[in-house]
This record gives sequence, structure tokens and C-alpha cells, in this order.
Amino acid sequence: MKSKTTNRNLDAARTAKKDEFYTQYQDIEKEVEAYLEFDPNTFRGKVVYCNCDDPFESQFFKYFATNFNKLKLKKLVSTSYDGSPIAGQGTLFPEYQEGNGKRQTPKALAVILDHVKDEDGDGAANVTDVEIFLKRNRAARIALKGDDKYPGGDFRSPECVTLLKEADIVVTNPPFSRFREYIAQLVEHGKTFLIIGNVQAITYKEIFPLIKADKLWMGVTIHSGDREFRVPDHYPLNAAGWRVDENGVKYIRVKGVRWYTNLDHGRRHQRLKSMSMADNLRFSKHKEIKGKPAYNQYANYDAIEVPFTDAIPSDYDGAMGVPITFLDKYNPDQFEILGSNLTIGTPISEIAQKGSYAQGGPSFYIDNGNGTYDRLYTRIVIRQRRTRRA
Repeated sequence: MKSKTTNRNLDAARTAKKDEFYTQYQDIEKEVEAYLEFDPNTFRGKVVYCNCDDPFESQFFKYFATNFNKLKLKKLVSTSYDGSPIAGQGTLFPEYQEGNGKRQTPKALAVILDHVKDEDGDGAANVTDVEIFLKRNRAARIALKGDDKYPGGDFRSPECVTLLKEADIVVTNPPFSRFREYIAQLVEHGKTFLIIGNVQAITYKEIFPLIKADKLWMGVTIHSGDREFRVPDHYPLNAAGWRVDENGVKYIRVKGVRWYTNLDHGRRHQRLKSMSMADNLRFSKHKEIKGKPAYNQYANYDAIEVPFTDAIPSDYDGAMGVPITFLDKYNPDQFEILGSNLTIGTPISEIAQKGSYAQGGPSFYIDNGNGTYDRLYTRIVIRQRRTRRA
């Protein structure tokens, strides 16, 4: 019989294989700066916790350590998990490598900074000074042991939960495979957060109600396309968009990523510009709309189909089904979210008996008029907020 320790280590290893994507510094910097533009005091006096980040590897830790004084942080905490597969490659602080230039058996640890000052006397306080401080002050580095259920440094472990309770804002790239559980923990403890996840997480039953209730929304800087992430040396480069830099560090491009947050920012208060239904039918750049029948009524829900966010008609007051990417432009003062095809709509069983359609879960359907029905991709149902016309 395998021990609990063996089982939890295997579980951690399986998870790590799917979640070894490491955010680049410029992506973090660009996103955080957007909140400062909206409110320069966003991070003032706050404890920032990066709870999925090896402090010697993480660009999240590097960004907040470098900008500790600029942001006027109270404290920065970063924790890594036991056996981190990326330890030893591209190390932020080379002085902490052990044995032939690598940390052979990386252990979970927490690094806690309550100040960043000029340690080397060069007149500036920066990440080099953080390196010196950590070398001189071993008390700032705390080993994390975990328990019988979770390995050291796992965000669910008692030690990490204790650190979470003390934090004001959590900023990190959590394991995509644990995203539901990760968000649930943040909500349970009432935390402010700025994290990266897959765009499909919008449809999760644990996530969408938070979006509908305006307790979670999309970040500022990632709205389409993909992003490049660093991956460990052992990661197979068999996907499109990979590269290896001049230092032998591997990168891959990951599609459909988004920042998820409950930090306010200016973009979510910008009104979406739109044309009338007639003008969209005449001038839209989308061939699916221009010159063709559009804005069809769903067969199993009282709403019209709007396949592109920029085709939302300005003169329609009823319910509309829009793509999940609408949330990149969602202004809660302009639109109300009613639900999604995953949660609302009449049963489609009677329609299924009448014609052909793609198999799958709950959805909205368009009647083709010939006994068949088209099944649509995931849709969010919205309605415009405004004073009704007299």
C-alpha cells in the first residue's frame, strides 16, 4: 500500500506536468501598470501574496520586489511548492543555486519582504538589493513542510492558507487544472486578486456566477490571440509557436488566456460603441452579418443571436446571446448579464427529435427552416441597461 506522502507527491507531479507555464515580466508589468493608471494607490500599504511562485524563479516576485517602494507595499510574500520542476533554470538569484550551478532538490519555501532598501550603497534600491538582503537574512526565507494531504507550498496547505489570510491582494499564475478550486479559496477568504487563467474558465459553474454578480471580471491587457510563457527544460516542444532563446530557455505560446480580477480598472467603465441593427446589416465587416439574415431568434430561448461583440445593435432592448469574448469589453453600467446558454433556456429535447444538430451539452439553437437546427457555441445572454424610451 502506498503512503499518503507518495500519493500526494504523485498528485503534485501529475498537476505540474499540465501547469508549468511561467508568465513573463513584461506581461505582468503591463497589466499592473493599468491599475495604477486608474488608481495610483491600488497597492499602497498592501500585503501582496504570490502563492504559486518560486521566489527565485518567478517574474511576479521579481516585478513586485523591483517595484516594492514605487508601489508602496507593506509586504511581499512568495511561496513555491515542493519539488518545483523549474527550479535551477533561469534562476533570478544565481547565488542560491546549489551543487554544479543548480538546486538539485528544490524544497518549498516562503520568502517574505517587508522592505527593500539600498543594501549595496549604489544609491538605488532594486532587485539586486533584494538578492543581498536575502543572502544576509535567512529569517526571510521560511521552509514549508506541508502536511499529509498537501505537499509543502501547495496553495491549499495549512501554511499557505495562513499566509493567504494575512494577504490583501493575490497576484499570480495559478495551476490551470486547479483554477476552480483556486478561485473558490480566494472567494471563501474574501481576497482581492489579479490572476491568469484560461478563457474557457468563464463558462465554469464556479466562475460564471461570480461574473454575473459583478464579483469577478476580465483584466486589462489580454483580449485576444495568445501569450508566450516560459516552460521547464523537460517540456516537449511539440506545439505551434514554440521557441528556444539564445540561453537555451524554452517558450511556448498558449492560446486563450486572460487576466481575471476583482480590482477595478478604467477599461471596464468604457462604453462599447455600437451601430444600429440596420447599419450593422449594411456595413458590418463580418460576412456572416453583412447582406445576410442576422439577429435570428433562438429556437429554445427568447433572445437573438449576435455572433460578434462589435455587432451588438444599439437600438435593440431585448435579450441577446453574445460570445464569451464579449466580457473583454463588458461595461456593467452599460449591460446586464442575464445568464448563459449553459444555465438558461428551455429543453431542446423536442427539437432534437425534429432535425440534425451537433451533439453536446446545453446550448442555443437556430431553426434553419428546413427541419434542421444549428447548435451554437457558448453564449452569454445580455441586455442593455438604459432608461426605456417613452
